[in-house]
Amino acid sequence: MAKSKLVKANEKIADAVVGGYKKIENGVVGAYKKMEDGFVDRFLTHEGETVEDAEKRLAEEQKSRVEASKNTNNR
Repeated sequence: MAKSKLVKANEKIADAVVGGYKKIENGVVGAYKKMEDGFVDRFLTHEGETVEDAEKRLAEEQKSRVEASKNTNNR
């Protein structure tokens, strides 16, 4: 079944809008990640620790705090 010109035009517009949204989303997320890495590097890394190592350590510490909180709430 042949698509009408309006359907084709709407699909083309939709693709352009989604593409523009993705570019904006990637830019915002990238800028946030850069800012987050700078904060972790400046304030949360231990001596000789990389940003990636610090983020892993912080995630593990948060996980253990959540588990400890669940354990104390279940008592």
